[in-house]
Amino acid sequence: MTKLINGKEIAQNLRNNLKKEIDILKKNTGKVPGLAVVQVGNVAASSVYVKAKTKSAKEVGIEVIDNHLPEETNQKELLNIIETLNNQANVDGILVQLPLPKHINEQIILDSIHPDKDADGFHPLNVGKLSIASHNDENLLIPCTPYGCLIMLKGLGVELSGKNAVVVGRSNIVGKPMAQLLLKESCTVTIAHSRTKNIEEVCKKADIIVAAVGRPRMIKENWVKKDAIVIDVGINRIEVDIDGEIKNRLVGDVDFNAVSKNAAAITPVPGGVGPMTIACLLRNTMIAFKNSYK
Repeated sequence: MTKLINGKEIAQNLRNNLKKEIDILKKNTGKVPGLAVVQVGNVAASSVYVKAKTKSAKEVGIEVIDNHLPEETNQKELLNIIETLNNQANVDGILVQLPLPKHINEQIILDSIHPDKDADGFHPLNVGKLSIASHNDENLLIPCTPYGCLIMLKGLGVELSGKNAVVVGRSNIVGKPMAQLLLKESCTVTIAHSRTKNIEEVCKKADIIVAAVGRPRMIKENWVKKDAIVIDVGINRIEVDIDGEIKNRLVGDVDFNAVSKNAAAITPVPGGVGPMTIACLLRNTMIAFKNSYK
């Protein structure tokens, strides 16, 4: 029987443990981690994500320093704000919500965040540390979504060493760091992408598939071998006909109903990877706080 990997439950356990740790810190030192959240403009999806992240941070006892800026904020102004946060004592982690307006260069902004306060784990220095570290160092600031995926995989109690893993998607945010994390677990890792030939056959050889390509229901039943583990990172909004009425629905990069027939374990969308991403953002903020007091 296929196991449904409950991201909500695992994320809640992570948050509970973080809250206990922060409560003890506050009692012993009077200090708590601080997370600065920077949003430029009013993109609806970004506002939803920021609200969820802010709510979760406050629930575990993290202080949130909110910076909601108007759409017309220019790049220099944003850089000045980030520099202020870099030097602000009560800020341990900085999160810049993407996407930014088109007149702002996202990479320049992300690079301007001090690596020690990089709550998303996107700074080139942290990416480099992830690449060269000999193991999954608990002090590293790791991209949140891939790390959440790894936690779910480890939670299955399956030996990862020696497994064939295929990561579908090569983004800097998910695909590449996911491959690095799996490599550190001694998996044999293949990154598949839009130019991969015979991608179905590549996936069919995988013991583990991580789908992070942004194409609704791309991974089909005949792409997945019997008893493979499938982690679906995709969040795609599509229109579906339900009893003659067109409604919006969130689906992943995996054809969930079909693939579930073969998979040993699979994440749902929603309720799988999404909650883990937020929990790992809080984890990074806590790590940054602890690192600053070493």
